[in-house]
Amino acid sequence: MVTLAAMTFPDLFATLAPRLHDLRGRLSANEPLAPLTWFRVGGPAQMLFSPADEADLAYFLSRLPRDIPVTVIGLGSNLIVRDGGVPGVVIRLGAKGFGEIVVEPGERLRVGAAVPDVKASRAAADAGIDGLAFYRGIPGGIGGALRMNAGAHGGETKDALLEARGVDRSGAIRVFGNAEMGFSYRHSEAPEDVIFTQALFQGRRGDPADIQAEMERITQAREASQPIRERTGGSTFKNPPGHKAWQLIDAAGCRGLVVGDAQVSEMHCNFLINRGAATAADIEALGEEVRRRVQTASGMLLQWEIKRIGLA
Repeated sequence: MVTLAAMTFPDLFATLAPRLHDLRGRLSANEPLAPLTWFRVGGPAQMLFSPADEADLAYFLSRLPRDIPVTVIGLGSNLIVRDGGVPGVVIRLGAKGFGEIVVEPGERLRVGAAVPDVKASRAAADAGIDGLAFYRGIPGGIGGALRMNAGAHGGETKDALLEARGVDRSGAIRVFGNAEMGFSYRHSEAPEDVIFTQALFQGRRGDPADIQAEMERITQAREASQPIRERTGGSTFKNPPGHKAWQLIDAAGCRGLVVGDAQVSEMHCNFLINRGAATAADIEALGEEVRRRVQTASGMLLQWEIKRIGLA
């Protein structure tokens, strides 16, 4: 299905439509992205594509002109969309085509890229598969977890992943083993043009009650220490080796710091929050001011963990 919204970017519809007669997903012009992010800020996508399934995604990418940029977003929890919007095509995988969870023999779990991390952890617990409980503490989706080696509470994606499957810019299906992903702290070396569609995890046999208890512990710890009911993007900066980002931010006097209507959380100062009327520029400027103050106070330059996309 192809729809056309009010234009703010130049119209790509005439370029794309003749190439995509067999498209089954939804392609829309100048689609607002703010409602798709946890911060609730940012401009539109020049074109937003929600594929029907993996085959539809591969079809679309194989026919998309190479000079049109592609940006992938997930659940929008670890993302700032800048106020000028995102040129080219933004691709967002939906639950209908990428939300399946399948329990496989040998304590394995196959999970679609659009599945929220917490849902994957629950499915593993229900099946008595230990090793994925840490996902209960991560506010994102499996696709993003693969791209950034998401982790929390002593576990990381690299610890459980057997293989990842995706589609590259040419429309070819690619499969990567754990070693081929090149995982490191909050990073993967997988090709940037690959859009992950599913993951296969290897767990170990566990008692469902014990796994549920561990997940409850993670839930309580998160609720007690993080502003999860605010408009936020999760942890803003990566922890420098041997240090905690929040401690450096606190020591630099940034707890509660405000720019526009964006604020450093009083509860956990590695979280930025939109108090209600912040722009993407407010949030990013606040983050940069935090980086500046931390560098002045400690000599360390914090690296963004939150992804920032689009035009200022």
